[in-house]
Amino acid sequence: MHPRTETGSAPLQVSLLAIPEAAISTLTGVFDVMNAFAIVPPEEGAPWTPPPFAVEIVGLSAGPLELASGVPVTVQRSVAAIEETDIVIVPSVMIGPDGWQKARYPELVTWLEAMHRRGALLCSACSGIFLLAETGLFDGMPATVHFGYARLFQAAFPDVPIFPERVLVIAGRREELITSGASMTWHDLVLYLIARHAGATAAQTVARYFALQWHQDGLAPYIVFEGRRDHGDSAVAAAQAWIAEHFSVANPLVEMARRADLPERTFKRRFGSATGLSPIAYVQRLRVEDAKRRLERTEASIDEISWQVGYEEPAFFRRLFRRVTGLSPGAYRRRFRMPDFGQAGRGV
Repeated sequence: MHPRTETGSAPLQVSLLAIPEAAISTLTGVFDVMNAFAIVPPEEGAPWTPPPFAVEIVGLSAGPLELASGVPVTVQRSVAAIEETDIVIVPSVMIGPDGWQKARYPELVTWLEAMHRRGALLCSACSGIFLLAETGLFDGMPATVHFGYARLFQAAFPDVPIFPERVLVIAGRREELITSGASMTWHDLVLYLIARHAGATAAQTVARYFALQWHQDGLAPYIVFEGRRDHGDSAVAAAQAWIAEHFSVANPLVEMARRADLPERTFKRRFGSATGLSPIAYVQRLRVEDAKRRLERTEASIDEISWQVGYEEPAFFRRLFRRVTGLSPGAYRRRFRMPDFGQAGRGV
């Protein structure tokens, strides 16, 4: 293996794995940022000679490869020609409604296992974990994935504990199994790898140069709540359909149980079993989701929004909102509200 990057030492070999399902934005973004040390001015006292990483696009065979968007890239080297590498990164992949088709790339899974045995870090950006999970190396290990793919991933790989609200998860005895969450958290993955192998100063310099940001508040603020509907309990489904339109009513649990024509205790048990949430927790998530849209799109005060979604006590609403999203209502509004220059008819 190559030594960890220090002044004058050999660059770490980074193998960026391209498959037809890969998203070009993630693949090329990772490639450009990790290869950028030739153009990013180093901080004083931190020369990058040679650069800390040597990044190449690898795949089943060298040559042109059309990615999920239809845009071609050039695979620079076949994995069959790579006996060892320091870091493997699987970029985000596009997954259809039928989920990930296992065993499509047995040669790549075998190669990933071999690289891990020889000491390589295995990293995924977003949904790249679907391919890495086929190695079995992530069984019992915490990981993250795009929250939109979380249920598909759990169904495909039930032995991998998944935390879609987390930006970056580092696992394994050598901290060699690294996953990043939704879409643009490849920024966090790349900055982490730079900090780990080239130092914090290098990571900060690259972040400034590309205007990259760590997602320090996690991904909970980005997740749109969608209650489980595939449970097959018609009484619970009817209650869900009704409460989706009437979540601001007083005493929602009593009203849902009445409409389901079930004793309250029985309804609570069946609802929790079907959806994974208690009725009250479910209603709270619906109310917070509606509050998020109002914070993004209206000028209403936080106290007024609290009342509109069903809470007479603004202090309780604020605490609940922070618990669910990780941000205060005011901080959420500042982050997600459309800036003036982004609204129709306005310029910078």
